Amino acid sequence: MLKKLIDGLFRSGDVSAEEIPATDYRGYLITPDPQDAGGQYRVSGWIRKPVEGGQTLEHRFERSDMVGSREACIELTIDKAERFIDERGDDIFTS
Repeated sequence: MLKKLIDGLFRSGDVSAEEIPATDYRGYLITPDPQDAGGQYRVSGWIRKPVEGGQTLEHRFERSDMVGSREACIELTIDKAERFIDERGDDIFTS
């Protein structure tokens, strides 16, 4: 229940209504957003981080990886986002 509440608080207005619930990883919220590309799915999603003052940092990412099933794409998206967080940390949110 708490996860649904947190996920709902940090949604951006341009994220699709079919958004997958966020996965918490080291204080970052990873929300896969698989893009249908003619029978395959492109790895893409959001990385968000709540910060003081009630604000949220947000980074949209899209990869060239294509996966045959939506479920496999979701898993790969989370894995790639976790590695990206491990490599870059808060630098994800800088231009």
